[in-house]
Amino acid sequence: MTDEQSRTARAFETLAIHAGNTADPLTGAVVPPIYQVSTYKQDGVGGLRGGYEYSRSANPTRTALEENLAALEGGRRGLAFASGLAAEDCLLRTLLSPGDHVVIPNDAYGGTFRLFAKVVSRWGVEWSVADTSDPAAVRAALTPRTKAVWVETPSNPLLGITDIAAVADVAHTAGARLVVDNTFASPYLQQPIALGADVVVHSTTKYMGGHSDVVGGALVTNDAGIAEELAFHQNAMGAVAGPFDAWLVLRGIKTLAVRMDRHSENATRVADMLSAHPEVTQVLYPGLPEHAGHEVAAKQMKAFGGMVSFRVRGGEEAAVRVCDRARLFTLGESLGGVESLIEHPGRMTHASVAGSALEVPADLVRLSVGIESGDDLLADLKQALG
Repeated sequence: MTDEQSRTARAFETLAIHAGNTADPLTGAVVPPIYQVSTYKQDGVGGLRGGYEYSRSANPTRTALEENLAALEGGRRGLAFASGLAAEDCLLRTLLSPGDHVVIPNDAYGGTFRLFAKVVSRWGVEWSVADTSDPAAVRAALTPRTKAVWVETPSNPLLGITDIAAVADVAHTAGARLVVDNTFASPYLQQPIALGADVVVHSTTKYMGGHSDVVGGALVTNDAGIAEELAFHQNAMGAVAGPFDAWLVLRGIKTLAVRMDRHSENATRVADMLSAHPEVTQVLYPGLPEHAGHEVAAKQMKAFGGMVSFRVRGGEEAAVRVCDRARLFTLGESLGGVESLIEHPGRMTHASVAGSALEVPADLVRLSVGIESGDDLLADLKQALG
């Protein structure tokens, strides 16, 4: 059995711990060292030792993470960046040219929308919005100049679900690439490449790192041509993950499977409790049978993840009060850490989409459900709701 066959035959939990994590040849250390170095001694002019010359181009700690990312997503190549938005920027400048068009979701992370609306559009790239949960709506939004369809599933913050395989067919029929932001699910719960995605995007700040102590991003693809172009742009533009950040994400990934199981378990309990609470008017969680995307999520995800959003009776001010009254749930942006977070998307993470087609409801509260005691989390939410 070849190394590649051996890798693909192993279970996710095994790959998360071992892929890219080769014992140090000098000392036998079982954890890859942090190569906190900028440059490398060469074996003669043009003679690179192990392929390393300068850490923007390649660094052994980052290489370990990138090999791990590729294995977990079932891709040919993984690339690690300084942030999720740095990864997105590299991807867009690799796939697109002035005059091209992109279809983006009507429910997307505010930073992604800002990148399209305020940065990429100034470069001459056009975009339009579609409900990506409806393949027909995506098809209707395509133009002869569409080069990419961008999807988040589950989406941020409304937890919408997109049928990845169905939208991949729509995009590929039109000659466009399908990009899937897999941050909310993580590769443990969902693997978009196997469903037809061309490139997978992650904010590794979130579930991959898992401990709210690192900022990073990643791209994974199974297309050799795209991989080479991405690697060129990654080096040319330079927003790479530093060695210590790469090491932190690699460490976090080792417990990803067990953490996601607990996140999903706790989130299910939270969603069930909120569904029965008199002060809650709607719960957005794909694990609920009444969720519009429940059947698709059950088909393409292993479990339903740790993100829950809900709307409260009393409007925006009531939603803000819930956020302020929470005690165990920490009021803060970001998500995916072991600790539970609560936020008001309209005033916090998604303020940049105000007044656009992506504007979120003012009475919406978003939870990142952590891995604490489920009983304690439920008690805190009940007191916050009053």
